[in-house]
Amino acid sequence: MGRYTWDFSVIAANWDPLMAGLAVTLQLTAICAVIGLVGGFLVCQMVMSRIAPLRWVAIGFIEVFRCTPALVQIIWIFYCVPFFFGVFYDPFYMAILALGMNITAFNAEAYRAAIQAIPSSHYDACTALGLSPLKKTLFVILPQAVLMAIPVLLTNTIGLLQQTSLVAIVAIADLMYEGKTLATQTYRPIEIYTTVAFIYFALSVPLSQVVGLCERRLRSRLA
Repeated sequence: MGRYTWDFSVIAANWDPLMAGLAVTLQLTAICAVIGLVGGFLVCQMVMSRIAPLRWVAIGFIEVFRCTPALVQIIWIFYCVPFFFGVFYDPFYMAILALGMNITAFNAEAYRAAIQAIPSSHYDACTALGLSPLKKTLFVILPQAVLMAIPVLLTNTIGLLQQTSLVAIVAIADLMYEGKTLATQTYRPIEIYTTVAFIYFALSVPLSQVVGLCERRLRSRLA
């Protein structure tokens, strides 16, 4: 067998479709990250609620989405939700629903761990000042929980960016889908998939550096 001859001219000739797919990937990541940040805190509050039904629903939600593969979740929501509930949206929005719920479950656990790390003296101070539960949550618990959970939240966002590639299986034209299509059309899968992998790597590395910086800042602050 002869040595493989690399030919990256195929990338230059098909750069626009890859960039269009990258735009879809970034849109999915950004929208679902916001959903996860907000929804994760709300689900966390439900888990820590004294109202048993709310707590059970939240715990069940977290366990389902943490204990099943994201690929299965995407396929189930894409095919089974329309079948069982008669509801079908644009595939892009179905992907947002699946990925948004997935990262919400993981972020909820990140928030819960951060809230449990808040010193009890802070809660005592809230009681002494006569703060209402809403004010205590918004002005005391939320800022500290977000600060302490930032490294894990960013790590989950990196995972979300990589998990967006799974939506290619339901024909959403993200970066992975465009790469797969071009690999089939050009018969140059090695160059195409290498480029796609490099793009994901180039996007993830800066985020991972930010995670490390946040962890060092947090350790310094706690010290």
